[in-house]
Amino acid sequence: MALFPLVFLIGMGYVFKRTGFLQEAFWANSEKLNYFILFPALLFSNLSSVKLDLGSMLMLYMALIVVIILISVLLWALKFYFHIPVHRFGVYIQSQIRFNTYIGLSLMSLMFGTTGMQLFSMIIAVAIPLVNIVSVCSFTQSAQGQLRFTLMSIVKNPLIAACLLGIVFNCSGLLMPEGISQLLKLLASSSLPLGLISVGAALQFSQLKPDFGRVMLNSVSRLVGVPILTYFVAQGFDLAPLHIAVLVVFFALPTASASYILTRYFQGDSQLMAAIISLQTLLFALSFPLLMQLLF
Repeated sequence: MALFPLVFLIGMGYVFKRTGFLQEAFWANSEKLNYFILFPALLFSNLSSVKLDLGSMLMLYMALIVVIILISVLLWALKFYFHIPVHRFGVYIQSQIRFNTYIGLSLMSLMFGTTGMQLFSMIIAVAIPLVNIVSVCSFTQSAQGQLRFTLMSIVKNPLIAACLLGIVFNCSGLLMPEGISQLLKLLASSSLPLGLISVGAALQFSQLKPDFGRVMLNSVSRLVGVPILTYFVAQGFDLAPLHIAVLVVFFALPTASASYILTRYFQGDSQLMAAIISLQTLLFALSFPLLMQLLF
């Protein structure tokens, strides 16, 4: 039942977009508001108040990095073996390592409360720049082009800025004024519902048919194979049960809707990316409860 609110809001966004209930301008403006204001407020609020345990977080970060490296190395090996073109390889990389933050934080809130949300925020503070670097490298042949675009995308990313500022404020020992704290909580409370509705609005199922077999294999790999791999890696690092659960949930998420934007920027196969995003998001409602039942 933890998935019901998420599925309902995503479905509502899909219906609103397809029926024209809300004007087209609403979707672009709402995504901009959430990306630059509401979601950063949520991340800052979580990280500015979390109790930092650097020892356990270091092990969690090591497990996170190992999983991303294992997936990336495997996909690069498959690229050379099957001669996968760059415009599709970038799609496959993103589909396996990027993550939908709105779905992830919503699940953390429902499953583990504030502690889960704070832990998840700590994870994405490291994961966002890391997966951005890998994603950009998968699309570009030029090292100079990779470095320039990657650095600019990280510097300009408001989510990374919010995470860093939240951690710095936390470490400073300063007390948040009550008025500002309440303001951040109000802004943060709007982020996840709006984000989930926007996820639904971005779904495009018309592109599924031409590559259905490939897209289905990709989705099963991401939604089942990757989280199972994560579970065993996390066990190898002897992480706390909550840390294992949160890390598995993180890698069980469907890929980010923003993957489509990066794919178009680098002239990748955007239709394939749209199909993968849509099918992964749809199948997640089935794969996630089964996965949790299997592993926990």
